[in-house]
Amino acid sequence: MTDVAALPFFDEPHRAIVERIQGFARDVIEPRAGEADTGDPVAAGREFVRDAATHGILSLFVAGGAADGRKPDLRTVCLARDAIAGASACADSVFAVHGLGTFPIALAGDASLRTRYLSAALDGTAIGAFAVTEPEAGSDPAGMATRARRDGDAYVIDGGKTLISNAGLATFYVVFARTDPEAGRKGMSAFVVDADTPGFRVVRQIALMASHPIGELAFEACRVPVSHRLGADGDGLKIALTTLDFFRSSVGAAACGMAGRALDEAVGRAAVRRQFGTRIADFQMTRAAIADMATDLDAARLLVYRAAWTKDRGAQRVTREAAMAKLYATEAAQRIIDRAVQLHGGIGVQRGVVVERLYRDIRALRIYEGTSEIQRLIIAEQVLGRE
Repeated sequence: MTDVAALPFFDEPHRAIVERIQGFARDVIEPRAGEADTGDPVAAGREFVRDAATHGILSLFVAGGAADGRKPDLRTVCLARDAIAGASACADSVFAVHGLGTFPIALAGDASLRTRYLSAALDGTAIGAFAVTEPEAGSDPAGMATRARRDGDAYVIDGGKTLISNAGLATFYVVFARTDPEAGRKGMSAFVVDADTPGFRVVRQIALMASHPIGELAFEACRVPVSHRLGADGDGLKIALTTLDFFRSSVGAAACGMAGRALDEAVGRAAVRRQFGTRIADFQMTRAAIADMATDLDAARLLVYRAAWTKDRGAQRVTREAAMAKLYATEAAQRIIDRAVQLHGGIGVQRGVVVERLYRDIRALRIYEGTSEIQRLIIAEQVLGRE
């Protein structure tokens, strides 16, 4: 497996935390991965958050690692996701979405909101979520139908969201809604909505092929104080895009973590599985497969950490770099994990085997935070726009 910290994109502080993150993933997350995969994902998510808070790991995710007022550090987020996703995709998703929910508050919240939510997010007493997606507003935010109407010192939110990660687990949600339907992309605003706010409810949990706390939300005359608006009225899309631009590379890092785990499992299996009286590791086709897997993984990690390094070096946006990293890493991880299942033979499709779990876990990463198709459009637009 690639020694991630040896890549040229890291400083000494990053290398110093790698061992701690990997130890946490191995010793704390890994033993609960199977239970999280087959049990209640909301209950598992609470346990993961509690453990991460106890071990000081939540600080690596909250507000992009900047809850204490420091500059966000994308390389830290990526290192953490790379390590944790290989142990449990459920834990990785919970922590990453917690980061997504806190980042807009650090980015655009006033001092009161930052004090109230970020300190609690650090110790795990508050858990965040990021609510954009609707049935007709996934890749296309222009299709958003949720409305927020100003009424004195409050906004009244009506509408619904779907496929919202950490639904039922989160204690607060960063919710995006239209405040001016006639203003197009400039008519969207962002709000912090507490889970116990009257008029808000989690309608249902949605069962996915991989276990995650994810569900459908409803807002019915849900009153939110004006002080819970993030930024100015109409800043919602800018806040959403800035948040996603920061975190998108980390989706690629999670994919690398899953792919790296699959490669390790495949190498271990190839060394002991025998066919026709020979270890399959000695077959040329097996060696070719492993060579392709390792090359794909190294290429993916280089793209991911290049994007993270570029952002941490002060780039305002890393739209092209992040899109390339997310696209290549998630697609490559799908190939790597598929080959790992193939090298396992029949055991590879048995429920509960690590590569079988990874096979289910990886599929969603090619969809959320921008599908592979959308990433290709973004990359092409960036390239063509420079000609």
